[in-house]
Amino acid sequence: MRSGIGYDIHRLVRGNGLMIGGVKVSDSLLAQAHSDGDVLIHSLIDALLGAMGQPDIGELFPDNDLAFKGIASSVLLNKVKELLEVNNFEILNLDCVLVIEEPKISPFKSEIVKNITNILGIPQSDFNLKAKSKEKLDAVGRGEALECFSIAMIRLKSKSTR
Repeated sequence: MRSGIGYDIHRLVRGNGLMIGGVKVSDSLLAQAHSDGDVLIHSLIDALLGAMGQPDIGELFPDNDLAFKGIASSVLLNKVKELLEVNNFEILNLDCVLVIEEPKISPFKSEIVKNITNILGIPQSDFNLKAKSKEKLDAVGRGEALECFSIAMIRLKSKSTR
């Protein structure tokens, strides 16, 4: 069994759509980033890459590569899923803490869970998402940014499950 930890933070600005877990949760906010700035998916990617012993998201999908400019983070997560499969790993559990003041995530939570588990081909029971606020403390608490922490547990598939 192997574990990995992921983290991501992005500045929030006025824009045309904030993506979290591949789901648009706001029409008036945007995460300032090279890609679509989806902090949930970015932290999941780093957790999964760490568990596999692979380079981090910035090395695999560098922000100075125009191929990744504006790319949907769900596309990157799918590439990481392919890496898991090529290296014969299976996901046991993913646990995430999203820290954001606004918008509230509860109306979107089931759609986010469904989207992430569909991309990764795992049961919904293997993915847990919690949303927290910073109670108006620091940049996240003032609504200037959002961040996400993730833990991934994976293992090599046994020969009988190949």
